[in-house]
Amino acid sequence: MSARILVVDDIEANVRLLEAKLTAEYYEVLTARDGPTALALAAAEKPDIVLLDVMMPGMDGFDVCRRLKNDPDTRHIPVVLVTALDGRSDRIQGLEAGADEFLTKPIDDVMLFARVRSLTRLKLVMDELRDREASGRRMGVIAGAANRLGGAGGRVLIVDDNPRQAQRLADELGVEHRPVVESDIEKAALAAKGPVDLLIVNATARGFDGLRFAAQLRSDEATRHLPILAIIDFDERPRLVKALEIGVNDVLAKPVDPEELAARARTQIRRKRYTDYLRDNLDQSLELAVTDQLTGLHNRRYMTGQLEALVRRAQRGGDPVAALMVDIDHFKKINDTYGHDVGDEVLREFAARLASNVRAIDLPCRYGGEEFTVIMPDTGLADAERIAERIRLHVAGAPFRVAHGREILTVTISIGVAATLGETDTPEALLKRADAAVYEAKAAGRNRVIARAA
Repeated sequence: MSARILVVDDIEANVRLLEAKLTAEYYEVLTARDGPTALALAAAEKPDIVLLDVMMPGMDGFDVCRRLKNDPDTRHIPVVLVTALDGRSDRIQGLEAGADEFLTKPIDDVMLFARVRSLTRLKLVMDELRDREASGRRMGVIAGAANRLGGAGGRVLIVDDNPRQAQRLADELGVEHRPVVESDIEKAALAAKGPVDLLIVNATARGFDGLRFAAQLRSDEATRHLPILAIIDFDERPRLVKALEIGVNDVLAKPVDPEELAARARTQIRRKRYTDYLRDNLDQSLELAVTDQLTGLHNRRYMTGQLEALVRRAQRGGDPVAALMVDIDHFKKINDTYGHDVGDEVLREFAARLASNVRAIDLPCRYGGEEFTVIMPDTGLADAERIAERIRLHVAGAPFRVAHGREILTVTISIGVAATLGETDTPEALLKRADAAVYEAKAAGRNRVIARAA
């Protein structure tokens, strides 16, 4: 898996060494010698990862990282701080600035590439979600962008069979979050499918294999995107690398440092909330793309795709498909007399009555203007005609109260009914017959149902 990596260091020899290592592994490398140049390159080139030296003159790596994470255009880019410092306070400071990881000089190549691969996978997912969100905003189906999402108040599941360590973790996290401890691996797997923002697993547990548990969570659709923080012995380097390879989001060395635990937990929870925001917007944009905004029914685009699939099945010998074409009688007169606001109220009320009088398997849609259609799977002409008559009676049988109840209107509808005829029938032909039947109903005096067998 390749990636574009921005290497930032004020010492040319360090830049060249990292550039050579990364290029040999087929990564594309960008370079910068100072903080301002790095910020400009990150904004312009949108690299997949930033490898950022801490000790630079002028603007140090902590400040550069902080500015990257405060910029909406670059905050999603993973940052790995590279430093000769190995002090606890420097590590905490980097994590608080928003860094995703620390690498200590001289850089361990195995850890470098394990981290790069892990963060590249994360960045690919994030990029896809961001691209889809941007498309939704351009189409006008998503409004605005993400607000600043915090990393406090998270729901944390601690999976550990060491009761003393688990309780210590819960006490330390309980200051900011809502931790729950689970020592039984099967119960933990069920709990992970609930509302959880972060899972912390003891990868050195005696009663279960923490990494196998993490791998199982990654293979389950319900927990695939759940952030996992593994507590691991850093002296067991192969196990540490394996944790990153199977999809663990972050690792924490034993013995656990409380402040580092808090910083890493906040980072993972903040990132999850951002990806959840993007996924929710994606779901919303997909829903809006196939929904009529006025009535809440599906729109013509969605109906067309569903009808094509049903008709293909009928052509291969499956059950017939029926279509109702429904037109509100004299709707133009309602608009002209009472105004378009009242007309919209009539459309919404009619849509509600239509949806409540069809079966669960039926698909009521707004076709356009005052025209609606109902696609009815596994339905012949006679059954469709009976349902159409029920809809007509329900609409005509009770007046529409509009304009905050000040106006009471009698509304009627004309319905055309058609059903598939055999192997050669098409969606277009089916709708055309239903549409022709609507015109017959209107020509015959309106407020009636006409079915066309051919």
